[in-house]
Amino acid sequence: MPSLAASPVMPDIRRTDASAVFISHWYVPDRAHGLRDLDDVLAQWEGAAWPAGFVSFSCFLSTDDDTVLTYAQCADAGSYRPFVRALRGPAGAEPVEYRLHRSVVLGGAAQPPGCMVTALFDIDGPERQRRIVASVADSLEDARGRLPGMVSANFHLSTDGTRVLNYAEWTSDQAHIAFLEGAARAQALRITTDMPGVRPIGYKRYHLHRSMSA
Repeated sequence: MPSLAASPVMPDIRRTDASAVFISHWYVPDRAHGLRDLDDVLAQWEGAAWPAGFVSFSCFLSTDDDTVLTYAQCADAGSYRPFVRALRGPAGAEPVEYRLHRSVVLGGAAQPPGCMVTALFDIDGPERQRRIVASVADSLEDARGRLPGMVSANFHLSTDGTRVLNYAEWTSDQAHIAFLEGAARAQALRITTDMPGVRPIGYKRYHLHRSMSA
């Protein structure tokens, strides 16, 4: 059975027993609505028997209080959608299925993440998915030591070939805000806007609400 952490603990994005990732998000009018949705979703997940192969489930609220995001890790990709369809309301939101493709770990265990940032890209097919991840990840590797506050960048490819999502861990909101004003972000933007078949959609910064693990 799953267990809720006594205090919010970020999920282990690079777990070797998680072969599939399902991400859902929806918009909310304000923080109060977002928290109500999060509590309802968590209550349903807590009260349900998880199918074999479920690894973790985490809920986030954006720092501008207008978006809820859920992140689920599974060892068995086929068990997720039937489980979610039986849930009520936002808990049954249709997910996008991803695979974690590459991670760049910069901060190490001494710098636990204080926030998470998603950067999303619209992509024309699997070949361009892999190419843009290689370009951005290599640029982060080259900038190692010049990205204070970035703990890791974890690049996910949607299974339909249309999306790339970077789940980036940061030590704090302030560290990410400083990055937005720096040269490293300008370099990443040049890479993504200059590559044919890749269209940046934007980014969102989130705080973890609660995380559960099997």
